[in-house]
Amino acid sequence: MAVIAHLRIPADSFELGRILELEASGTIELENMVPLGEKAVPFFSVSDEVRESFEKNVESHPSVERIIEVTRHNGDRLYSLDWNVARDVFFQGVLDLRGQLLSATGTPNTWEFEIRFPTHEALSEFQEYCSNAHISLEVGRIYNPVRPGTGMWYGVTKAQREKLMRAVQGGYYSIPRRMSTQDLADDLGISDQAVTERLRRAIETLTENTLIAMEEELEEEFKPI
Repeated sequence: MAVIAHLRIPADSFELGRILELEASGTIELENMVPLGEKAVPFFSVSDEVRESFEKNVESHPSVERIIEVTRHNGDRLYSLDWNVARDVFFQGVLDLRGQLLSATGTPNTWEFEIRFPTHEALSEFQEYCSNAHISLEVGRIYNPVRPGTGMWYGVTKAQREKLMRAVQGGYYSIPRRMSTQDLADDLGISDQAVTERLRRAIETLTENTLIAMEEELEEEFKPI
């Protein structure tokens, strides 16, 4: 079962953090990490306020082959980075253990990551890997994307899905409401009571197997390993 972990590490404890050095007020959003052959190309956004000094720092780093401005939008610039990922022990561990980067935010002192690992065991191996590499890793919230055994539909049956999707699409939950349960019952050829019960069960099941399941897995405090 896949597991998602929120991690925090000092910016100077991994190669990409040292490459993407920031001024005191800067923030970086790592948008994606795209594997290309033996490379892993990061795409990240930087605000215009720190762009000039940021580009100089990155371009002068020995691990960087080139930095490319991809787009500009609302005061932010999206870059791609051509670099030697093999020199980054942290990201090499993520790749080796088949981790998937979901989000990452960097400040001058700290980076926070949300990474999906294929199993709890893979996450444990990654924690041990970082410990052996002397990377100061803090593990925060850990949770499964969905409750085990619920499948791709989160435990909601086909009949329940049909009613719930039709209710949403027809405007039953809109403000103002565009469809009543009787309208939905007539449309589906069942009773008003059957519609109400199936909607209630669908919403209850969906909430239990997503929001509640995630909440049960949360660990509120960051725990250094």
